[in-house]
Amino acid sequence: MAVSYKRLWKLLIDKDMKKSDLEREAGISHYTVYKLSHGENVTTEILEKICKALNCSVEEIMEFTNDE
Repeated sequence: MAVSYKRLWKLLIDKDMKKSDLEREAGISHYTVYKLSHGENVTTEILEKICKALNCSVEEIMEFTNDE
């Protein structure tokens, strides 16, 4: 299984936000956004910060996918 953050990027587009806006609003680093962009694992603390900043649930920003 892999993690996909495509939902997060779509949500940012819907909210007319850039990745730099997400960094500032959620208080996360540029490196964390890099990790998200490449489908790498991040902590639940990071996911919580993003959800609070975007006023959404975790299901709205990520999903598990098959590695295929």
